[in-house]
Amino acid sequence: MQITQSSAEGLKHAFTIIVDAKTLAERTEARLEQIKKTVQIKGFRPGKAPVSLLKKLYGEGVRGEVVQEAVQESTNSALQQHDLRPALQPKIDIVKFGEDADLEYKLEVEVLPVIEPMDFRTLKLRRPVAEVPADAVDESLQRMADQQRSFTDKADDAVAENGDVAVIDYAGTIDGEPFEGGKSENVSVLLGRGGFIPGFEEQLLGVKKGDEKELHVTFPEDYGAKKLAGKEAVFAVKVHQIRGSEPVAIDDALAEKLGMENLEKLREALSERIAADFKNVSRARLKRALLDELDKAHVFEVPPGMLASEEEQIWQQFQQEMQRTGQTLEDQDKSEEELRADYRKIADRRVRLGLLLAEIGQRNNITVSEDALREALFRQAAMFPGQEKALFEYYQQNPQALASLRAPLYEDKVIDFILELAEVTDSPVSKEELLKDPEGED
Repeated sequence: MQITQSSAEGLKHAFTIIVDAKTLAERTEARLEQIKKTVQIKGFRPGKAPVSLLKKLYGEGVRGEVVQEAVQESTNSALQQHDLRPALQPKIDIVKFGEDADLEYKLEVEVLPVIEPMDFRTLKLRRPVAEVPADAVDESLQRMADQQRSFTDKADDAVAENGDVAVIDYAGTIDGEPFEGGKSENVSVLLGRGGFIPGFEEQLLGVKKGDEKELHVTFPEDYGAKKLAGKEAVFAVKVHQIRGSEPVAIDDALAEKLGMENLEKLREALSERIAADFKNVSRARLKRALLDELDKAHVFEVPPGMLASEEEQIWQQFQQEMQRTGQTLEDQDKSEEELRADYRKIADRRVRLGLLLAEIGQRNNITVSEDALREALFRQAAMFPGQEKALFEYYQQNPQALASLRAPLYEDKVIDFILELAEVTDSPVSKEELLKDPEGED
């Protein structure tokens, strides 16, 4: 076996590997001798068929197996000799192979970079924490009560008020021209909820069944469809029905309807859930701050193939989101080239942090227990009632899906390991500050 490194540029390495014909022939003969002991050939007793006949019958298949094993062994030898850890499946290109000839092939491989994790004891992190406001439970109860409201048709001459539902048709125009997505029929608009363009719901206050009215509105500057952002529009509206409802009392009856023993128990459950939500948000903010610090402290080259794969995945997600919202590249503030450059930076960060966390986990023998994986699987199954059996079978038959379930559990364990070493200080903040959308999220 001859292994010659032909190039080594950054994380890309290439080798020329030759396995001599004699070695391949000897392995082929040995494999045929093994087959000879068990194969049944008409006209010959077991073990008595000549090797020449076996070679004629099975030689091609056996040679293929021998070559595959030789490629695997020589590839492993090349990687071990040069202390390389492949980041992706190596690329094999057969240059020469034939009966009674040497096997020659090219091996190209991208390898993992050498990563030296920082001393995590030097990290100083801030964890934002917020107390559950006294009115948070009351607000949550009110939302739950509103969700239990049932609407009935009001009298034909009744006017629409905040809290009512107006059932309408609308057709929008900009500069007298219809636009995509600007027309719909039998739409239920809950007045006062703020679910439509600013000014739309307000102009429906006071309308009655059968009314026709023009609503003049301006799309927000940050509206999702860039073609409409900041534009003035006119909506021709026809009112089919006004529906009203009586407020739902917040009492024991509401609690029982929601599956709780009484209102006090419902309040306790809501308070615990809100506190748990706040805790989860605090951890998410802390984790983001930690990842930012790790990102700044660990700069190294990432395997080009991994980077390209991650970048393409992000781009596909972006395209799917555009399709879902009816947008196009022309609706974006940046060109495709600029967008791809931004997403490449995000992909680089994700790949680098992923490699770093994997290295930390490996160095410190961090693993995900089967019990933890099983709990995650049950949580996943709970989201699909009635399909639990099919879900379990899916994960059992798809190792890649199971690995995707394991990955976030592993990441959280590595994050917890780092946070145990870092200096973490709780920093009281308001509810609004804790829950606001952080800038710069990937």
